[in-house]
Amino acid sequence: MRTEPKAGFNLSKWALEHPALTRYLMLVLMLLGVFAFFNLGQDEDPPFTFRVMVVRAYWPGATAQQVAEQVTDKLERTLQEVPYADKIRSYSKPGEAQIIFQIKDYSKPAEVANVWYTVRKKIGDMRGSLPSGVVGPFFVDDFGDVYGVIYALQADGFSPAEVKKFADDVRQKILRVQDVAKVELFGVQDEKVFVEISQKKLAAMGLDMGAVIAQLGQQNAVESAGTLNLPKDAIQLRVNGQFNSLDALRQMPIRGASGQQIKLADLGTVKQDYIDPPAVKVRHNGEQVIGLGVAMAKGGDIIQLGKALKLTAQDIEATLPAGVKLIQVQDQPKAVSKSVNEFLQTLVEAVAIVLAVSFLALGLHKRPGIHPLWRRWTLDIRPGLVVGITIPLVMAVTFLAMDYFNIGLHKISLGSLIIALGLLVDDAIIAVEMMVRKMEEGYDKVRSATFAYELTAMPMLTGTLITAAGFLPIGLAKSMTGEYTFAIFAVTVIALLISWVASVYFVPYLGTLLLKVPPHVAAAEEAVIHEMFDTPFYKSFRRAVTWCVFNKWKTIAITLALFVMGIVGMGKVQQQFFPDSSRPEIMVDVWLPEGSSFAASEEVAKRIEKRLMAQEGVTTVSTWVGSGVPRFYLPLDQVFPQANVSQLIVLPKDLKVRESLRIKLPELLATEFPEVRGRVKLLPNGPPVPYPVQFRVVGEDPLALRLKADEVKAAMRANTNTRGVNDNWNESIKVIRLEVDQAKARALGVTSQSIAQASRTMASGSTVGQYRDGDKLIDIVLRQPQSERDAITDLAGAYVPTASGKSIPLMQIAKPVFNWEPGVMWREGRNYAITVNADLIEGVQGATVTNQLLPDLKKLEAAWQVAGFGDYRIEVAGAVEESSKGSASIAAGMPLMLFVTFTLLMLQLQSFSRALLVFLTGPLGMAGVAGALLVLDRPFGFVALLGVIALMGMIQRNSVILIDQIEQDRAAGVPAWEAIVESAVRRLRPIVLTAAAAVLAMIPLSRSVFWGPMAVAIMGGLIVATALTLLALPAMYAAWFKVSPPANPSPTRG
Repeated sequence: MRTEPKAGFNLSKWALEHPALTRYLMLVLMLLGVFAFFNLGQDEDPPFTFRVMVVRAYWPGATAQQVAEQVTDKLERTLQEVPYADKIRSYSKPGEAQIIFQIKDYSKPAEVANVWYTVRKKIGDMRGSLPSGVVGPFFVDDFGDVYGVIYALQADGFSPAEVKKFADDVRQKILRVQDVAKVELFGVQDEKVFVEISQKKLAAMGLDMGAVIAQLGQQNAVESAGTLNLPKDAIQLRVNGQFNSLDALRQMPIRGASGQQIKLADLGTVKQDYIDPPAVKVRHNGEQVIGLGVAMAKGGDIIQLGKALKLTAQDIEATLPAGVKLIQVQDQPKAVSKSVNEFLQTLVEAVAIVLAVSFLALGLHKRPGIHPLWRRWTLDIRPGLVVGITIPLVMAVTFLAMDYFNIGLHKISLGSLIIALGLLVDDAIIAVEMMVRKMEEGYDKVRSATFAYELTAMPMLTGTLITAAGFLPIGLAKSMTGEYTFAIFAVTVIALLISWVASVYFVPYLGTLLLKVPPHVAAAEEAVIHEMFDTPFYKSFRRAVTWCVFNKWKTIAITLALFVMGIVGMGKVQQQFFPDSSRPEIMVDVWLPEGSSFAASEEVAKRIEKRLMAQEGVTTVSTWVGSGVPRFYLPLDQVFPQANVSQLIVLPKDLKVRESLRIKLPELLATEFPEVRGRVKLLPNGPPVPYPVQFRVVGEDPLALRLKADEVKAAMRANTNTRGVNDNWNESIKVIRLEVDQAKARALGVTSQSIAQASRTMASGSTVGQYRDGDKLIDIVLRQPQSERDAITDLAGAYVPTASGKSIPLMQIAKPVFNWEPGVMWREGRNYAITVNADLIEGVQGATVTNQLLPDLKKLEAAWQVAGFGDYRIEVAGAVEESSKGSASIAAGMPLMLFVTFTLLMLQLQSFSRALLVFLTGPLGMAGVAGALLVLDRPFGFVALLGVIALMGMIQRNSVILIDQIEQDRAAGVPAWEAIVESAVRRLRPIVLTAAAAVLAMIPLSRSVFWGPMAVAIMGGLIVATALTLLALPAMYAAWFKVSPPANPSPTRG
């Protein structure tokens, strides 16, 4: 029976009727796609907005607790009123407050700048309510700047001031390079002018420090001397006497108590030096350097930038004086081109695999008659060639769309292209398979080509849209994680929609050009309908389907058991947020006890650096002393500047060395450097998270909280999987409190302020003015000589001026008392909060250990409630908290995805019960997902979760095609039982083919650290689900619609 063409518009037929236009479109789209590909920006990570701002304020002389209550709390209260306010974390240290203000993940990236403006405005308005003496607040909100290229300027035998001058010149030249947004200098030491005067000498001369400070300030002031307004001119009056050279400062006369004049140089020494203690120092391979961080403009191409910078750096090197070297420390362009090339190689492998599947499955035929083994099969490459031409065409148009929507090439979009590849060939394979089958049934080429549109275009479109709907939750996720992974949704959906258009418009045209009429049809006088499903393979498959439909309840029970096993199996798989990245760098954090000096940090950092450089396979070691390294990699968790911290970047030769160092270094730090808290970590993937396991202990009273946190630490240390358990309040710091005899002080006319000033000048120096040198403003600092301020006993030599003008020793009216006070106090949402952190032993994931610890910690919390500490609670923080935020944003899109999927099924199948049947097949792959992850020992991370959600769409797509075929057969008058069995047999080839293409395309991707778990999950799930779709779905259909077997079901024909 021949099928007549359906009335109505047929896109495939239209394409064949306008061959010139079709050819033109193919050629132009291919060319445009190639251009678009080379035009795409390349970067390591997708751009995502940092919704974090840091607010800093200083209150010299205050304790950590005073800062927390008087400064931090007031600032936090104001920040709570800012729109989208989410997390307000802060720490207070003696004399310093820092607030880390995070806004809601769902705030639109475009609105973030306005929120920061609001923060500045609101804090500006409340500035008056802060205590007098508070300096600031200051704001930092440019966290998204990634210094992808960092240079070290090394200069032996030059002073720091000269090196800074060279660095400024280099900075100017680098800024001229296209796509450079900014260049920042790190490790620059500010210049200071130190006037060092002995207090003993001053006291002997009847002078006091206060008088010297006042006279220096008055002499150096820039003050208006007025303007003479004459009838014709206005003449400015100027007074000289400001210090324009160090000599002028040395010659400055100081007036003594009795009126005598003494030159400043006679009182002490005047010298130009550098800030003491230093702020941040940068070292590279054991030498002190100045770091230059280069940040790329938004949307730039990092690889092109890398090439331009290489040329510029060569030109700069040629102009630098002998002994000055510009060394590249961080080379993101190299890392990106390596990762992009790896992905492109994976993409090529995946294309090759998909082509091989298409060539074999669509073109392998058994020769009629008896032949020797090597001649038994024949390969017709033409059907495969049609698919082979479609792939680059769809890819080209996808690149064009990516260029239009500003999606660059980075690890997310490239991985998505590979996922899309396995899916986008589905439509082409289905269309070609339909054409080949119709030609085998005896239809001519053109008629066969139009069948693709008539029979499969609509189910295929529904299937494509259902697969695309599987990615909807990613596209709608309003979170940092959602923003990071958005390209998965964009790229796959674009590729899927384009592939459908290609398979109903271009594939039929290519088919008529390339496909041959099968020999048995060509030989026949007239077209015969050839029964191609009577081969031994199809007969055995038909028997299997018949058995399943016959024993439908058994089949359904087996399917349900598999599903339950899958759910149980998922509980056994380790959870993960994002895996570590495959970048070679190893980060080493070194923390000294709170309150350690910069000099101590530098000394330890130098020793550790030397030890690391001696390790085999280490190429370079870069060290930041007094701060963490700048953000040279987007997901890096930053360490804020503090005197007791150093961070090192160790660059090993390759990933094998990285792995051995990662295992060896923690042990080395613990045994050889027991005085520090060392931490070795790899660069992460995904949004930044500090530690794999974190718990936050929140409460009212700092002292009680400290004890509660110690209990939590003990519980965490008891778990064998944790190591390096620590908290963020660190140690208490040493304090000397000067207890003043107030009665004595009043009698002598000495105030607490003059005592503080005397002690400050003695210990750290007082800034008394500024010395102007060209465009530089250099602070003049008055302090005592080194010999009078390098021991605690020197306090006995401090003098304080009295009301009579004489100076008396400080110890006559004040007694020093040793004490301890908190070094740093963290708060969370205006409550004191201690975060307890832990790293993990090999082979376990953060979520697994967090879940192991939770029951014990909940018991501990319950015990606190009973003991009357109801206000103290334990919260999960860190990776698990971020992961649950990410998962919650994905879950928010699930209802819409389910609604869209069901609506599409209703439109296609026009029956609620059939739509529900297909809908229920979605989770059938769970057993395969769990099995694959457990067998290959891969953790189930955020990316894998996205894969599983998308997998539901892929499974339902195959089910739609099968159910639709059954409905078409039944509508054509075929008995229900036969329709069920024969549809499964007839759709076997396209369903297995499309699943095989998707599964095999994932093989190259499964090697990737980032995408591996997702690829493995999809592969396992799709294999199991395809088998169940072909065997269990017919049984479910028969059970649902109560289809009973015919009176005598034969084993060969149902």
